[in-house]
Amino acid sequence: MTRNIKLTVAYDGTDFNGWQRQEHKKKTERTVQGDIENALKKIHGKQVNLTGSGRTDSGVHAVGQIANFYTDMENIPAERFTQALNSYLTHDVRILNSCLADNNFHSRFSAKSRLYRYQFTCSSSGYSSALPHENRYNLHLYRTPRLDLLNAYGRLLLGETDCALFACAKDSSLLNGRSSNRYIYRAYFYFEKDKLIFEICANSFLRNMVRSVAGTFLHYEEIETPPQKMREIIASGKRSLAGTTLPAHGLFLWHVEY
Repeated sequence: MTRNIKLTVAYDGTDFNGWQRQEHKKKTERTVQGDIENALKKIHGKQVNLTGSGRTDSGVHAVGQIANFYTDMENIPAERFTQALNSYLTHDVRILNSCLADNNFHSRFSAKSRLYRYQFTCSSSGYSSALPHENRYNLHLYRTPRLDLLNAYGRLLLGETDCALFACAKDSSLLNGRSSNRYIYRAYFYFEKDKLIFEICANSFLRNMVRSVAGTFLHYEEIETPPQKMREIIASGKRSLAGTTLPAHGLFLWHVEY
């Protein structure tokens, strides 16, 4: 009997070349999918394909990535795959939970929304006061931005929005003629103690979109661009008007809703 196993996965993306297994890349380039599939192969004695809810880029982290695979092994209860897989995985990728899923469950196509979180540390001085380990997972801003202006920009994205402004030139989905429209449920900034957090939740995302949205909003907030002008910039869809695409190390795939 074949069973569909659902995994909740967390990883530090620093040393990974993204989530997706890269067949054409050098074998020395690690991917999260590749590492977990190697662990599955050791357990099953054969290749087992793993599907993820989203293809996080190189350097991006996750605390709530969802994946699934089909197993024909009957002697391992679904919940025991957590321990079995972790015994073969390195410290920078962990299975948080494993459970039995409906045979029709697909970690990518069954997902209703995905929540990403970008983290910052802020200081008005000319140097970072963050602890060394915090620099690995947060981008440092040498100022404290205006939340009211950033969140006014965020509200402009809500609902179905053409996100062409934030598209990556190498986004294969757009090169194949697909729509750049996405349905965005929320996009807001807030402080969590001394840390600035940007959270954005949507049905799906363009490649590098979260990092581009955050970088664009911070750019225009710094020069105090009015929300109405920001609305015009978004509507233009001109990639040349977007701000910097922020580094990957501050970004986390936080939660996937089904």
